[in-house]
Amino acid sequence: MATTLSSLLSRTHLTDHDEILSAANAVLKKSKGDPEAQHVKAVALLKLDRFDDALRVFEAGGDALKERARLEFAYALYKSGRPEEAAEVAGLDGAERGLRHLLAQATYRAEEFERAREVYGQLGGREAQTRGEENDSGREGELVQKKKPAREDLEAFETAYNAACGCIARGELGQGEVLLRRARDLCNALEELTEEEKVAEIMPITVQLVYVLCRLGKMEEAERLSSTIHIPDIPDLSTRHIAQVNALCSSAEPTNPYLSQRLFSNTPKLPASDRLFTYQSSTLRQNAYAMDLLTLKTSGVAKSTSAFLSTQTDLPTSSSIATISVLNAAATANLQTGKAGIKAMLPLLEKRPNDVGLVLTIIQLYLKDNNHGTALTLLTTFLNRLEASGTPADLEIRYTPGLVGALVSLYSLQGRSATIRTELANASAYWQEHSQSGRPPSSLLRAAGSALLASQDPTDLRKAGEIFESLLETDPADRLATAGLIAAYATTAPEKITQAHLDALPLSPLEAAGVARPPAALGPVSAKRAAPQKEKQNKAKKLRKSRIPKDFEEGKKVDPERWLPMRERRGVVAEEKAGSRSETPTPGSKIVGGGGGGQGAQKKKKKGKGGSGEVGAGLGGYMCGMAGVLHCRVD
Repeated sequence: MATTLSSLLSRTHLTDHDEILSAANAVLKKSKGDPEAQHVKAVALLKLDRFDDALRVFEAGGDALKERARLEFAYALYKSGRPEEAAEVAGLDGAERGLRHLLAQATYRAEEFERAREVYGQLGGREAQTRGEENDSGREGELVQKKKPAREDLEAFETAYNAACGCIARGELGQGEVLLRRARDLCNALEELTEEEKVAEIMPITVQLVYVLCRLGKMEEAERLSSTIHIPDIPDLSTRHIAQVNALCSSAEPTNPYLSQRLFSNTPKLPASDRLFTYQSSTLRQNAYAMDLLTLKTSGVAKSTSAFLSTQTDLPTSSSIATISVLNAAATANLQTGKAGIKAMLPLLEKRPNDVGLVLTIIQLYLKDNNHGTALTLLTTFLNRLEASGTPADLEIRYTPGLVGALVSLYSLQGRSATIRTELANASAYWQEHSQSGRPPSSLLRAAGSALLASQDPTDLRKAGEIFESLLETDPADRLATAGLIAAYATTAPEKITQAHLDALPLSPLEAAGVARPPAALGPVSAKRAAPQKEKQNKAKKLRKSRIPKDFEEGKKVDPERWLPMRERRGVVAEEKAGSRSETPTPGSKIVGGGGGGQGAQKKKKKGKGGSGEVGAGLGGYMCGMAGVLHCRVD
């Protein structure tokens, strides 16, 4: 049968996959179990993009065909929208290099990004260069890690586009815009591509560029560029849908919400083979609910978002869940704000006490009404309840960086710096101990370390040093962490500061101008005696007559305890008639050196007059002390 199939295939052109498929079917009519004919038929169907039909051939051929054509079987699963199963087949022991390429792509499509990074890293290196796979493996393996675009990224439009996508994913939108324009120009300059091929290659680049321009606030340019895209001509359905959404978002002028909703939903349903990533589908779901709210479909949004939230098992801190919670709160409150909106949302909080999005929405409404105290009380009550629960899930919610940041912002409005340091220190300690990935949130650790540096407490400084040390373990080139470590350990543990730490910091403006550094930045202070300096003679300030007491004598030393209450002065003596000192001054006692008392200090106090006698002077001093206490905030 193999000879018959070979003779049939020899009479067909290699690119004529329909004829190859017909030849394979002819052989299979005579021998249904012919493994070579089954293999050829599966490959022909894959070439014709008939992926579901190819999978049916593999199912009919059984394990023998799947093992014989393992690469083709994994590819059929991948193209049929089943990347998890494709990765399982491609990742079996003894996989050839082609299967490892497919494994990397399938794990990426299944959103197993860490595993995809590892596989791409294994595929890179010298072997990739030898096989001419730098653009397929080595470059992609580097792009999934944080890096700056290199010179080779600008040599071809494919690598420039990939580098642009990496920048966009890291939030570096300005650099992403530059690389996207570079990719478009490189593609236009290619002579080996036809005009139709150029249009097909530039289309996704343009759609991505419109998105970036919208994010950068360049709405007029985004709208102008979006108008050049003929959306119905985009063959890829997911790209077509995204382009339609970007066209709506890029409009510089307000549009009719009912027309926008119609255009938003006027795209065909995406097949399983062209499914979106989770972050894409989540954003589009939010957009759909927002469109419904703009067209006043509040009851429908409230009902559908409640149903969605009831089926979710992820933590409520997930951005996709928290955003839907916000939309649900807005729909339940019938888009009301202020006290009316808060009144409508508070009953929801009783039903969903752990709903992070709902709590933050109510807090935002309180802040809009300048009710900062109630907003802080609501958030601290919510977080304290989670902390008291003690369960791993509740503690993870409690120390979510976003919630910690919100709490710190509210504390900063009240100037509670000590409380801020405590909160950030506790949050950083939690994540350093419980981070599953081994990489605590760097933004939170930076904030905690910086806040602890402001303290003069050696314990806080040591904690700050430990935090910056952990940041340097993750990224040794982090200059902020290096500077923080030096500042924290300079007085508490200078032996932990190495010359490498000092060399990593840039020169200060003075050093760059030529001012020499000390021979030992952290060494002992030089014992060389400083040159004697002439003491400055301060001129005595001339007091105004209105400020001079009546009994003032020039040259007489003023009592330093004149502002203290009588009971706290050391010079209190009893009247001469008593003949002995009394611990508690009596109304008739004298104050030694009691300047500032005026004439009332020497005469009897008149009945009914507070005057400026002994009691009056004591009360004045007491109130002065209290003023100091009241102006000192206790955190």
